Amino acid sequence: MLRRTYLKLMSTLAVGALVPFSAAFADMPATVDGPVTISFYNYNLASASAGADATKELLAVFKQKFPNITVETIAVPSNEIMSRVQADIVAGQQPDVAQLVFRDLIYIASDLGANALEDMVSPQELKDHLSGMIPQGLELGKVDGKTYGLAYTFSTPILYYNADLFRQAGLDPDTPPKTWADVKKAGEAIKQKTGKNGFFPGAYGPADGTFVYQAIVMSNGGKVRQGNTLTFADGDAADAVKMLRDMVDSGAHARIDVASPADTMASGNLGMFLYTSALYASLKKSAGGKFDLRVAAMPSFGDKPTAPTNSGSALFVFSKDPVKQRASYELLKFLTSKEAYTIITSKIGYLPLRLDIVDDPKYLGEWVKQNPMIRPNLEQLNRLTPNIAFPGPNYRQVENMMMDAVRQAVFGSGDPVATLKTAEQAAQDLMP
Repeated sequence: MLRRTYLKLMSTLAVGALVPFSAAFADMPATVDGPVTISFYNYNLASASAGADATKELLAVFKQKFPNITVETIAVPSNEIMSRVQADIVAGQQPDVAQLVFRDLIYIASDLGANALEDMVSPQELKDHLSGMIPQGLELGKVDGKTYGLAYTFSTPILYYNADLFRQAGLDPDTPPKTWADVKKAGEAIKQKTGKNGFFPGAYGPADGTFVYQAIVMSNGGKVRQGNTLTFADGDAADAVKMLRDMVDSGAHARIDVASPADTMASGNLGMFLYTSALYASLKKSAGGKFDLRVAAMPSFGDKPTAPTNSGSALFVFSKDPVKQRASYELLKFLTSKEAYTIITSKIGYLPLRLDIVDDPKYLGEWVKQNPMIRPNLEQLNRLTPNIAFPGPNYRQVENMMMDAVRQAVFGSGDPVATLKTAEQAAQDLMP
């Protein structure tokens, strides 16, 4: 109800009604010289498995460095945080900083009034901070050439696998599947010889599965849209979904609850699971002493290079007050610093977007030596492909219609291409 009310309100406002930066903001000061309090909407704090303790540690270190800045945290689950930010803006409770996912990027920039970093700080100051961050990651938060979201917690899909089930099925755990054909063969063997589930991708969730689905589609050369034209039922995109359906029909791909595949993996009842590396710490803890958990790179379609997309979030600044803008920017800088990424990667599992810390003994060097399983995910950053967001006020509805069709195409009994095409035609009417 809250979201519908918000969208109804927003639909009555032209995008042009948003006050442009030059008229709304004064110059941001160079430092925070007195006490200031800023709000920080964060979804990692809402779940212990998603890094609540590590986030609290980050904020404690920030407080030591900036004693004048008090960060009031608003912990909201990831599937609710966008609606909460929207509702508070409508209620006149302006957020200062928010951790939001990339799927909302276009809407955040065009309708919610997030600040472009290029409009907040000088070109040199921004350049100095962004130096050393991977360019592919920085591009993810840009709209029309300006940075509205600064990449923060981040990963690409990796293949978790249970080496014990591989052995029981007569498979070599030292040579994990490299292609989807390999995944199908291994999944069938695990199902037939152990009775356990063979394979499942975290690609069907109502929100967080979208990046895995898009990674599979784009690795086959498809896209979910071209400009304002939807293409998720076309050619290579549809063929990728047909591949998943074929694995379901063969028994290689499990039929389990799309909302809880991680639980099945953690219990030792799933052979392979394609999902975000952010789950690594949690799965490793669950597997400890129970089964041999390993990871491999995302499977490919034959010789085609994979196109791993990103999960995770960016940091957005909504502050309109100049002093709070400076405080918010200092928080952004710290949370994307070498020191912060050392904590984020080692204690949560997200990728460090500053690769120069990976082998540096001052930062992640020793941890990476002890946790070499992160390297397949780091290598995939070379082929990082942006997860495609949808434009317009109906973007969430379009995305939901697409994902509903994907689930029906993969797990249903009808023609998968026809299922996708019907949804594509219906959703196209909601595109701008």
